[in-house]
Amino acid sequence: MPRTARIRSQNQTYHVMLRGINKQQLFYDDEDFRYFTKLLDRFKEPCGYSLYAYCLMGNHVHLLIREKEEAALGNAFKHIECAFVYWYNAKYERTGHLFQDRYRSEPVDDEGYLLTVFRYILMNPVKAGLCRHAEDYPYSSAGEYLRNKKGITDTELIRSLPVAEHLESFITLDNDDQCMEMEETIRKRCTDETAQQLILRELGSHTPAIGKAKERQAMNASIRKLIDEGVSIRQLSRLTGISKKVIEAAVK
Repeated sequence: MPRTARIRSQNQTYHVMLRGINKQQLFYDDEDFRYFTKLLDRFKEPCGYSLYAYCLMGNHVHLLIREKEEAALGNAFKHIECAFVYWYNAKYERTGHLFQDRYRSEPVDDEGYLLTVFRYILMNPVKAGLCRHAEDYPYSSAGEYLRNKKGITDTELIRSLPVAEHLESFITLDNDDQCMEMEETIRKRCTDETAQQLILRELGSHTPAIGKAKERQAMNASIRKLIDEGVSIRQLSRLTGISKKVIEAAVK
């Protein structure tokens, strides 16, 4: 079946979303978030785009982005996705696709909707319950706008608009902004001590071949539950000796 043609933006500005295949988690730890952010920055100049806002969630990414030449984004996301999948698959000892289909996009053709998308992206973690204040979320451009942190975002456009005089109150204003939506996967974090307690409770032992985890089906169910409760793949592998490949297969 042929793909539906994208709706082109009159000023080449878009709200873009990338998502994991079958709700696959894209980011399990700080290193994953940092590497994807590095890629967004690395390909800005060679692929020709400006990044006005971004937010990396557990299983998807939101971007407010402007291409400097027509169709530049298609080339940009080929580079970004290929580089991240290659790195991610090597790290987690997996193979195959990671992103679902091609990226989704919607045109942003006027200042009003530009600001709506901008606020929507920065408030995503707050609405998902990951933080109380947008600027506290470390994997978005909110800190660059509200705390003047150094980052990868091209902030000049938003700062040139009248809203810049009261940016914080604009971002935090109660609203019913509607942009591209999807179900959020909220990732909690836990310390090694908490993880060990959860592992002992779920597997019956820190040795996965003992107790309730004798059967692979039971082990997979336990692994999925531990990941949902905030134990990262690398953490679970390190604390139990279960290979990252086995864990990754269990959470697919």
